[in-house]
Amino acid sequence: MSSERAQLERDRPSPGGGVLVIPADALVIVPIRNAVLFPGMILPLTINREQAILAAQQAVKSESQVGILLQRNAEVEVPGPDDLCTVGTVASVLRYVTLPDNSHVIVCQGEQRFRVSEYLPGYPFPVARVVRIDESEANEREIEARLIRLRERALEVLHFMPQVSQELLHAVQNISQPGALADLVASVTEIKTADRQKILETVDLGQRLDAVLDCLLRRLEVLRLSREIDERTRASMDHHQREYLLREQLKSIQKELGEGDAGNAMEIEALRKAIDEAQMPEEVADQANKELKRLQHMSDGAAEYSMIRAYLDWLVELPWREPEPDRIEIAEARRVLEADHFGLEQVKKRIVEFLAVRKLNPSGHGPILCFVGPPGVGKTSLGQSIARALGRKFVRASLGGVHDEAEIRGHRRTYIGALPGNIIQAIRKAGSRGCVMMLDEIDKLGSGIQGDPSAALLEVLDPEQNNTFRDNYLALPYDLSRMLFITTANVLDNVPGPLRDRMEVIELPGYTQEEKLEIARRYLVGRQIEQNGLKDGQIDFSDAALLAIIRDYTREAGVRSLERQIGAVCRRAAVSIAEGTMHTMQVDGSELAGILGPVRYDNEIALRAGLPGVATGLAWTPAGGDILFIEASRTAGDGKLILTGQLGEVMKESAQAALTLVKTRAAGLGIQAARFARSDVHVHVPAGAIPKDGPSAGVAMFIALASLFSDLPVRGDTAMTGEISLRGLVLPVGGIKDKVLAAMRAGIERVLLPARNRRDLDEVPAAAKEKLQFVFLDSVDDAVRNAMPEPVLKPDMEASAAGRLHSGFP
Repeated sequence: MSSERAQLERDRPSPGGGVLVIPADALVIVPIRNAVLFPGMILPLTINREQAILAAQQAVKSESQVGILLQRNAEVEVPGPDDLCTVGTVASVLRYVTLPDNSHVIVCQGEQRFRVSEYLPGYPFPVARVVRIDESEANEREIEARLIRLRERALEVLHFMPQVSQELLHAVQNISQPGALADLVASVTEIKTADRQKILETVDLGQRLDAVLDCLLRRLEVLRLSREIDERTRASMDHHQREYLLREQLKSIQKELGEGDAGNAMEIEALRKAIDEAQMPEEVADQANKELKRLQHMSDGAAEYSMIRAYLDWLVELPWREPEPDRIEIAEARRVLEADHFGLEQVKKRIVEFLAVRKLNPSGHGPILCFVGPPGVGKTSLGQSIARALGRKFVRASLGGVHDEAEIRGHRRTYIGALPGNIIQAIRKAGSRGCVMMLDEIDKLGSGIQGDPSAALLEVLDPEQNNTFRDNYLALPYDLSRMLFITTANVLDNVPGPLRDRMEVIELPGYTQEEKLEIARRYLVGRQIEQNGLKDGQIDFSDAALLAIIRDYTREAGVRSLERQIGAVCRRAAVSIAEGTMHTMQVDGSELAGILGPVRYDNEIALRAGLPGVATGLAWTPAGGDILFIEASRTAGDGKLILTGQLGEVMKESAQAALTLVKTRAAGLGIQAARFARSDVHVHVPAGAIPKDGPSAGVAMFIALASLFSDLPVRGDTAMTGEISLRGLVLPVGGIKDKVLAAMRAGIERVLLPARNRRDLDEVPAAAKEKLQFVFLDSVDDAVRNAMPEPVLKPDMEASAAGRLHSGFP
């Protein structure tokens, strides 16, 4: 009757209305995660997925066995045949429980291994044909020896585990079947799920015993090591506790005898001697001795002891004595500057003047120099050269990203982990009160709820105040007037006005192509040869190769990228020489493509020339000057102006002013006024991911729109900059020097500049003046006349002021 009921349950209608018929050689599969059921073991399993619940309910209702299979990837919610292991355990469902939290638990007893042969479709849960695997029995001596060894190791591991039941120990001692013992041990010891699955899949009895033994040995080593660590930790704690008690008893005995701690007395005496030798000012020495007395009457176990000791260490190690006088030789200073830097003549001249004044008036308060320029032009190395010329030590404090006032003034001693500010820390590192300190990236200072660091620098950089600078940690005046402060910045706009007012700004321009070539010859090539382990003569760069790297692989104001590219070539040579394929390497322009890859910078000017509506502007960026293309296009519409390219508000207003100016001068430009009403104008500035702003693109926008509506192209060899007014005037702009150098790097031949920027050409390098033609503009009519290759203006407008052409400056 039992078999008949089971058959009826197997053939019962499914929830969908059909009848579930499960073949006799098939099993309902219950996938499980992170657990393996072995034959003979009882395991409770929590099932929450719909397929597993339906499978378990089917097995309970039909009183049939299920197949327990491990899921390969535990994160898969609805596993398919490929997501399940192929070997599992036939199990009987002893109990099915639904908990109050609506989760389902089945208690399964493993019966026998099986292997899946195929999955059957058409069921709401996994059903598979299986091949049951019989347990192989062997009475060989090797199996018997492995059984004995497995039992010994298993008992040893179980003794390490806390709260092991006596029933489990008894079972391990009395099981005589090797396969059953292996399955039991693999089930109860801490073994990874993947290793348990491998043991389950191992049918050969000898191999299975070896696999379990291997896992037990690894686990045994971990348990032994863990116990040793626990014992050492316990012994160390006992030792420290005993030492603490003995020290406390010793202190009590010494106190009763009227004796002090000998070690503490020696430490106090050493600190007193160091205070006397530090030549502190009277106020500082009094404070140090006061703190020393507090320390003398304090137990070294007190919480405040280490704080006072650290404070005294800072007072003792700071340089208080007067610095040595500067040994300034103007000729030697010139030699140092020439040896360390090429070009920058105006900057070197100003530095020599600065050093000459310091020599004639050593006690005077010189200006705070601020080197401003794009990255890679030598601002930091100029500070090092000044320190060499003065014979002083050089320290550098980076201010980039500093947003806490305590980074400048320090923390008060009451805070845990308090330290002096970066200024005092750098002085301690230098060991001299007269060092050269470079405050790098002063334009990158931030501010937040912790205060404004730029405001804290006002006292540091003011010669009238910094002779009594007070750090919050020291809480004592410290004289900074003998120090030489030098600051660097990429952009002055981000430096607050009061702080900028305390500094003398020295601008460092970008380098020309000829200057970069000379810098590469003198400094960069030799430095990279040394850094990459090469020797003189193993690699040689021709001038053509260096020029090709400068022109085709870098486009920057400084030389950092140039040095990186030279380093890449040196590394390629180092690989070939280390492999023995060559002994020397001659680098010329033809080999660069195979080393550095294809050319990175094409002549973009030539690609955009000859197109109406495209003008070349000049822009200034924190990394130096750059060319900026203004593209204009028109479509049928009702006169709208569309602006794209992530333009700022000022630049948008320049575009609107340029369009208005073109409309007002339409007659003189030969443009029909009706074209504006029937057209939508789209102005785009490429490199749309980069924000752009400023009024200096006004002339370029006007020329682009004039070219668009007159259907005449703009000269491809001409770039321009300048702000425009609604009256057609061209107004002056800034950054002329960097913009001119960018035009020269990009292959521009003619530059249109506002007439009132003529004075800025004094700062432009002579090489740029020789290569470029400069046209000075008073009005937009001058720009039209010099930017268009064909005449555009009508004769009645030719009488306006023409642009003046200047070239070949001395």
